[in-house]
Amino acid sequence: MIDDSGSQSDPPAGRDETKPPHPWGDVPLAQWTDWRWQLSHRLNAVEDFARVVDLTSEEVEGLSAPGHFRVEVTPYFASLMDPEDPGCPIRRQVIPTAREMVLSEGDQIDSLAEDAHSPVPGLVHRYPDRVLMLVTTQCASYCRFCTRSRMVGDAHAQFNAAAYERQLAYIASTAQVRDVLLSGGDPLMLPARLLEDLLRRLREIPHVEVVRIGSRVPVFLPQRVTEDLSAMLCRYHPLWMNIHFSHPREITLEVEGALARLAGAGIPLGSQTVLMAGINDCPNVILSLVQALVRNRVRPYYLYQCDLVQGASHFRTPVSKGLEIIEALRGHTSGFAVPTFVIDAPEGGGKVPVLPTYLLSMSDRRVVVRNYEGLMSTYTQPTDYRPHDPVTCAYCRSRPGEGTQEGVAGLLAGHMPTIAPENWRADHQRVVRDRAALEVGQQGGADARAAEVLSSGSDGRGSQEGEE
Repeated sequence: MIDDSGSQSDPPAGRDETKPPHPWGDVPLAQWTDWRWQLSHRLNAVEDFARVVDLTSEEVEGLSAPGHFRVEVTPYFASLMDPEDPGCPIRRQVIPTAREMVLSEGDQIDSLAEDAHSPVPGLVHRYPDRVLMLVTTQCASYCRFCTRSRMVGDAHAQFNAAAYERQLAYIASTAQVRDVLLSGGDPLMLPARLLEDLLRRLREIPHVEVVRIGSRVPVFLPQRVTEDLSAMLCRYHPLWMNIHFSHPREITLEVEGALARLAGAGIPLGSQTVLMAGINDCPNVILSLVQALVRNRVRPYYLYQCDLVQGASHFRTPVSKGLEIIEALRGHTSGFAVPTFVIDAPEGGGKVPVLPTYLLSMSDRRVVVRNYEGLMSTYTQPTDYRPHDPVTCAYCRSRPGEGTQEGVAGLLAGHMPTIAPENWRADHQRVVRDRAALEVGQQGGADARAAEVLSSGSDGRGSQEGEE
């Protein structure tokens, strides 16, 4: 089991898949497996959850708090909760507690500064060649750690046809955009015809090479991933999908069926996992998760340090916990099952990979590295390497410039001499002025000293006796 100290739960026991679980035992199976029924019967109030779990006073307070972030949980996902364990990793993700009302140092409304990187409403252009296209504010269920809680779940902030037109027009007029990520909210919550229209129109833009969808629908509402939906999606390849998994308990028979339909439609699947205290901050929980994912043809992609979103501080772990988990995965499972641990840097800095230290030392001849067991080894560097010549490389010559957004790669390529922090040059102009004033002052002092020496007949050095 799991408790408030963060100990991890035992794997759940199997359940009868031939009928809906308690307390939905009287619901016909045909309705239970209908995604529309699931959406129309979501849990959102104290009395709804009280039928499923033994609510704690903290949960009752969280559910009763005025103005809290929207609560909606599909009956399917609620059925995975441990009714007696308030630390259940499924339960903690979707039922608010009183701790959600506590603000902590570092909390921000828009922690990733997405609004500041939006050239048109709902479109985030942070990286040079790709954009994030927010297409809905609605989700099947709402995660209590949602990065976009400032807008997600707000029915009055829904995107409309006019917003889509502006987003598509920006993408069509920005030739460097080759990759578009649809997110929100959850794009799979859109009516299929609307989602297909967006995919079709993106495919009509010549420079858009890849379209991606970010979704938790396969986890919260696997019934939505029908054969018809999968067949529609596969018409718009290359189409990729990243699915947000948090815990191995989420991978049920229903979810495995949904993943099989998506993978069978030729859609490459990835997983993004937010690292959270008491939910998955255990190397063995993450190991079980990533191995279950690869069995279902899902590539673990990112392990996220929890964002600085308001009301989610109780989910955050030290960064060292993520490093510990990656250390425990590397070498102990397949390399492609090890996600990249990243911090999505506040203020719009983008995803920064954080890795354990495997490179120990380096000279011009040798590199010292260590493996996951602690074995230290030496790699001998070549002495006759002829550097790559970007002047004669057709790929280098044909790549469009990205200006200062090239970052460190631009420094290594020689495209720019420095990357300076904001106002750095202006600050150092003051230093230059101060130095010039000092030199003038020093020169004035030297002239006065010379006059004194000439008048005294001294050589200006003073006597040795005086020096001593």
